[in-house]
Amino acid sequence: MDFTPSARASETCARMWDFMREEVLPAELLYHRHLAEHGPHAHPPVMRELQDSARRRGLWNLFLPDVSGLTNLEYAAVAEISGWSPVIAPEAINCQAPDTGNMELLHMFGTPEQKQRWLEPLLTAEIRSAFAMTEPGVASSDATNIRTRIRRDGDEYVVDGRKWWTSGAMDNRCRVFIVMGQTDPAAEPHRRQSMILVPRDTAGVTVERDLPLFGYHDQHGHAEVVFHEVRVPAANLLGSEGDGFAIAQARLGPGRIHHAMRAVGMAERALALMVERAGSRIAFGRPLAEQGGVRDLIAQSRIDIDQVRLYIHKTAWLIDRYGAKGARTEISGIKVAAPAMATAVVDRAIEVFGAAGISDDTPLAYFYAWARALRIVDGPDAVHRRAIAREVLRRTPPYTEGGQHMTAAPSGRN
Repeated sequence: MDFTPSARASETCARMWDFMREEVLPAELLYHRHLAEHGPHAHPPVMRELQDSARRRGLWNLFLPDVSGLTNLEYAAVAEISGWSPVIAPEAINCQAPDTGNMELLHMFGTPEQKQRWLEPLLTAEIRSAFAMTEPGVASSDATNIRTRIRRDGDEYVVDGRKWWTSGAMDNRCRVFIVMGQTDPAAEPHRRQSMILVPRDTAGVTVERDLPLFGYHDQHGHAEVVFHEVRVPAANLLGSEGDGFAIAQARLGPGRIHHAMRAVGMAERALALMVERAGSRIAFGRPLAEQGGVRDLIAQSRIDIDQVRLYIHKTAWLIDRYGAKGARTEISGIKVAAPAMATAVVDRAIEVFGAAGISDDTPLAYFYAWARALRIVDGPDAVHRRAIAREVLRRTPPYTEGGQHMTAAPSGRN
């Protein structure tokens, strides 16, 4: 396998870096100031300006191979760059969750009518969407536990249930929910679930509250939503009845690449901040950069970032060749490795910054909160470790020791 960037990837990354340096990073202060003055779910006007510029620069919908022409491996490098400003940059290029995953589902499973009504305006950023899967009353890490009911009633489906951490629901531009629920509780566990499109303004949909993430309120929100006797046309079903679990896996596979690469970008920015701070701060008569402990933090961060990046590139390469199913173990692996790495690197940067690192004067506190949250988003670490172990236990190694000597104490030792 060869991870040398293609000419197309190199050129796209160069344009992305120009965009970041010239517009995105300078816009961060203006963006956050607008939210401070108008509320956490306001829509800063600078975002529309950034999106218009991204279109002109050819940096639009890069996450979707059939639209952008980029492979997953090529897009991975762009996603990393966007992770340097994870609140603003992904949305500026229309590559922001949950819309990316929702657009992928509509692209793969939507009917022509569904695509026309929802996918096309999402691709142009005229609207936004939300994804409603997790529930407060059950262990949603096991999707077979989901209890929201989707029952057929003539030419309609009726949706009843309570969801939370519904990404994107607090944004006033959100126009549609993709909701996962049970259509056949008596079916085999992985055939009980289906997904359905629910317009936000449908009677019976109540957005009850926004859930902060370690005290931070995302601009798009993570809402608790109640669906009470919500009726939508049967034509709103995504795919067929019973396809919900398989559709969820198709959605989450590439999306985990996106999250992982943005985590690498966050870690890279944290390391850059750490290096800058270490070179400019004097303690005990010399710069922090000359202190052995600080050098260890910097060196280990460089090692950790590069290891995880290579793991993600391998996973993207496998998806490009064999699809998400053919890379499922690696997808779980990067889902565990990338957030853990980013959390560790950001924590080291906070250590170097001291009290400034836990303030809002740097992005480190937010990076730390989000990196830690990523260990739960799209399935907690424990679930992915379980999946990895299951696959490893199935494999036959090329050589086994065999015999009792593997468990017996070596001669002369207790």
